[in-house]
Amino acid sequence: MLRLTEIKLPIEHDEDQLVDAILQRLSLRREQLLGYTIYRRGVDARRRGPVSFIYTLDVEAVGEPGILKRMAGNRHVSPSPDTDYRFVAHAPGELSSRPVVIGTGPCGIFAALTLAQMGFRPLILERGKPVRERTKDTFGLWRDHRLNPESNVQFGEGGAGTFSDGKLYSQVKDPQHHGRKVLQEFVAAGAPPEILYVGKPHIGTFRLVGIVEQMRATIESLGGEFRFQSRVIDIDIDDGQVRGVVLADGERIAADHVVMAIGHSARDTFEMLHRRGVAIEAKPFSIGFRIEHPQAMIDRCRLRESAGHPLLGAADYKLVHHCKNGRSVYSFCMCPGGTVVAATSEVGCVVTNGMSQYSRNERNANAGIVVGITPEDYPGGPLAGIAFQRRWESRAFEAGGGNYDAPGQLVGDFLAGRPSTEFGEVLPSYTPGVRLGDLSTCLPDYAIEAIREAIPAMDRQLNGFARHDALLTAVETRTSSPIRIVRDETYQSLSVRGLFPAGEGAGYAGGILSAGIDGIKVAEAVALRGTGQ
Repeated sequence: MLRLTEIKLPIEHDEDQLVDAILQRLSLRREQLLGYTIYRRGVDARRRGPVSFIYTLDVEAVGEPGILKRMAGNRHVSPSPDTDYRFVAHAPGELSSRPVVIGTGPCGIFAALTLAQMGFRPLILERGKPVRERTKDTFGLWRDHRLNPESNVQFGEGGAGTFSDGKLYSQVKDPQHHGRKVLQEFVAAGAPPEILYVGKPHIGTFRLVGIVEQMRATIESLGGEFRFQSRVIDIDIDDGQVRGVVLADGERIAADHVVMAIGHSARDTFEMLHRRGVAIEAKPFSIGFRIEHPQAMIDRCRLRESAGHPLLGAADYKLVHHCKNGRSVYSFCMCPGGTVVAATSEVGCVVTNGMSQYSRNERNANAGIVVGITPEDYPGGPLAGIAFQRRWESRAFEAGGGNYDAPGQLVGDFLAGRPSTEFGEVLPSYTPGVRLGDLSTCLPDYAIEAIREAIPAMDRQLNGFARHDALLTAVETRTSSPIRIVRDETYQSLSVRGLFPAGEGAGYAGGILSAGIDGIKVAEAVALRGTGQ
């Protein structure tokens, strides 16, 4: 197979035009082309003029060695890489103990799935509920101001990614093509096949619910076992080796291999691991607000005359500004045609996040507008970032009225330093509700200063970004984990053998795809250790 890149075509093209482009690139006759598959289709809206599709293709043709020799100087023609996944090991006939996976977010699910496919029959522990029950509890907060601290946007089957845009792209290096396996497994569980080739694939919340359930069924069919509402409160360590875990009801489960895929909001578990001497360090993360604009405005800015084209869908954006005070402000987790959601997992705190359905047809676009911070901003040890997050989440709770409504402010008023009293055209999508006021007390002064500088600068990149009635909602603090559970080259904790920190909560991923990739890598490490390799 041959890999062809940068095949550019108009949005309105047919298959014959695509075939003609392949033949022209390779200087072939039609009968020499045996077939092709689309590896990636992206959208090029960077320049003025018509928006285009950009293809990466895998092509089968007569005489491929000769073609490669003839086109040796063309950087857009090369041998297709081998993206097939191969298991690194298989479980022995008799397992001395089953590996335990803690957490059923994307990292935990893919760790469990890969272990199950290798025959290790993992036991999966989840503090929250199955995904459909969890969805009902989540709606309890969104609709009725009722928070369940063990079943919400952060905790429960599917993890935080279930209530998001379901983005499936990442900038992590992936030389072994583990990301391809993640996408293929999602498709096998019911995701749209297009996620295998569109440039920025996503699934959306409601579709993710059924996909997560199907993946659970697959793992169970391979010998895995799920136990929900099973919160781990302690780990058993003997001479530097993990020997088991302890649940909240007092049950002890023996295990020599434990995957900690606990997510970025498992603060009580972070505290327990720190008490037990597990190596943890503070790490950078970001804080800020959610910002909402009319999706139609974003479409016009990004897609110009192609705005509204059914093949393009809702447009996204990615913005960054480096401020005079040394801070960087950037858009985070942009959700086209989505909603701002209540994402707290603790009583007396307000946390915002973004979510989209597969259709992305809500009236607003939203994104985090966040400021990068480092441990120097919250000194006090490995867990100081947790206290820092809680401080601003509690402040947002108070500013919102103390009932899980979120505080909000119009962009024009925020830039002018005056409280907001009424909404404009942009109505809030956050539920339970938004209470207008002054957000300047909801973040540190340096963050407020940076965001006030960044928004007008971003308006020069995206016309209308600083429109007066665009809406800011506080507060976004769970952009990533505030800690890293330090691991070595074998993916084990530096201080506890057999303990495998994994995914976003451990500080090694950021988003569904990268978390899934890390889950596969950790499962491979567990399998190799479990088979003595």
